[in-house]
Amino acid sequence: MQAIQLENYGIENLKLTEVPTPEVGENEVLVRTTAVSLQYLDLLTVENSNGLNIPLPFIPVSEGVGVVESVGKNVTRWKKGDRVLIPFVTHWEAGRTTPYHNALRTGVQTSGTLAEFTVQPENTLVRSPQNLTDEEATSLSVAGLTAWAMLVTQADIKAGQTILVQGSGGVSLSALQIAKMSGLKVIATTGSKEKEQKQKDLGADEVINYKDFPEWSNEVKRLNNGKGVDVTLDVAGNETIEQSILSVKEHGFVGLVGFMSGSKLSFDVFPLIMNYIRLQGYSVGNAQDLDDLVNAIEKNNLKPAIDSVYSIEQTQEAFQKLKSGKAFGKVVIKF
Repeated sequence: MQAIQLENYGIENLKLTEVPTPEVGENEVLVRTTAVSLQYLDLLTVENSNGLNIPLPFIPVSEGVGVVESVGKNVTRWKKGDRVLIPFVTHWEAGRTTPYHNALRTGVQTSGTLAEFTVQPENTLVRSPQNLTDEEATSLSVAGLTAWAMLVTQADIKAGQTILVQGSGGVSLSALQIAKMSGLKVIATTGSKEKEQKQKDLGADEVINYKDFPEWSNEVKRLNNGKGVDVTLDVAGNETIEQSILSVKEHGFVGLVGFMSGSKLSFDVFPLIMNYIRLQGYSVGNAQDLDDLVNAIEKNNLKPAIDSVYSIEQTQEAFQKLKSGKAFGKVVIKF
C-alpha cells in the first residue's frame, strides 16, 4: 500500500512510499483511508519539537476518515463499505480516561493515518456523519471531539452563556460552531484582519484583534456588558493563559487544550483563587463523545471549516501551510 513515511525529522523528509498492508485481527477492522487532516501535534511530531523521539521511519498524522475494507471474524458492528472516523485514543470507548486508554494514540504511539490502509479496533470506530463529505469529516476525531468534550462534557455549556474562542485553528473554530449551535454568544480573537470577517461569517458575534488589544481580557469584558465570559478554551498556553483567566467571570471555566506558545505556564493565581475559576486540562474525548458529536452535526447540519485540500503527493506543501499559521480551519490531505 501507499503511505507517507517520515524518514528523518523535518517536513522535507516526508516521503510517499510503498509499505506492507497491515493484517486485520479477529476483533479489528481494516479501513481504507479517504482523507486526513493536520493538527499542531502532527507538526510537532514531524519536526520532533515535542521531544517524543518517535522511532523512524514512521507514518504520521492523527486525524482521518475512511471506508471499511474488511473486518475480522468476530466483528459484528461494521461491514465493508461503511464510512467511519478513525479514533485518536484507540482504546477509549466511554467514561473517564485511564492509563490503559492513554497508552495508545494514533500518530503518536502507533502508526498514523497517512497510509492507504489502517487497522482499527471495532469498538472505538464511529460512523461518519451522513451530511458531511470525507474532507469535512476529517476534522472531527481530534479537533471537533476536543471542542465537544471540553464544552459539552466538561464545561456543561448552556444556551444564553457567553464563550471566548481563541484564534482560527481546528479546535477553536469547532468550539465556535458548537457554541453557536448550542445557543451561546461567541466572542472570538484573532491576530489577522482578514480572518475577522471569516470568524463573523462562521457565527462569531464579536471579534477582537489581539494585536490591537494586547490585554484583550479588558476588551472581552467591555463587549460582554462589563462581565467576564462563562467559558474559554486556551489554545496557546504560556503567552495567553493569564489573559484567559482574566477573561472569565466568577466560577468561570478555562479549558487548557493547547500549547502553541509554550507548555510551561506562569501566571498569577490570585484571580484564579479569588474568582473560583475552574482550570481544566483535557485531551480529546472518547468514542461515545464522538458519536454524540456526530448526531449533533447531522441534526444541525453543521459544516466544519476547511481551509484547503491537498493530494497525497502534496503532503509537504500541506504541512508547510499548517506551519505558516495562515490557515483558517483545517488543512486536509485527500487520498
